[in-house]
Amino acid sequence: MVKLAIGSAGDSFSAASLKAYLSEFIATLLFVFAGVGSAIAYGKLTSDAALDPPGLVAVAVAHAFALFVGVSMAANISGGHLNPAVTFGLAIGGNITILTGLFYWIAQLLGSIVACLLLQFVTNGKSIPTHGVAAGLGAIEGVVFEIIITFGLVYTVYATAADPKKGSLGTIAPIAIGFIVGANILAAGPFSGGSMNPARSFGPAVVSGDFSQIWIYWVGPLIGGGLAGLIYGDVFISSYAPVPVSGDYA
Repeated sequence: MVKLAIGSAGDSFSAASLKAYLSEFIATLLFVFAGVGSAIAYGKLTSDAALDPPGLVAVAVAHAFALFVGVSMAANISGGHLNPAVTFGLAIGGNITILTGLFYWIAQLLGSIVACLLLQFVTNGKSIPTHGVAAGLGAIEGVVFEIIITFGLVYTVYATAADPKKGSLGTIAPIAIGFIVGANILAAGPFSGGSMNPARSFGPAVVSGDFSQIWIYWVGPLIGGGLAGLIYGDVFISSYAPVPVSGDYA
């Protein structure tokens, strides 16, 4: 069952919440700067805009490392979402209110835009690569790809970070989250681009002025993230029963 909560202005504008928004802005900025920057750097080093197999691996590894660090640095302050689809998936499971989640979205989108503007400046005006569906594939295939891989990402977030029974597994949550993103980019990169993150796609679209396929990278990730939140939050977490105070466990 969906556990959406509206929230209150008092909670959403508290000192802790404002710090969380700033944390999401900074962490998303650094993640997008490294992720998009890796694609720009590879293009410069190879003098070829096309992403060949070594380039795909390089970009996947850069995103995995950057997300691992980004989640780690923001986890204790904001939860380390860095992604509107993750925020939405956690809202579905009642882990964040809608109002606070909207401010997370704003912080994440602004972080991505600023990262791309900085990249454009420091690279002396190089074009910012945007996400797009590969030739031969339609928009529907792209959306389904993004649904599947974002489901995997948000499911991993729930299993390693949001599950109250995670125990010591929570200590490796940033690594697991980074790994699933890297693996999904290797699988989906040549087809849908492997975004899994509306903010990661939105910043480059704004700075490049190319919004032709941006809707794919909102619809797919939000559906995938929402499904993961619904399934893990409702089927698994909601089924947990309190441990009896005493009893015989033979």
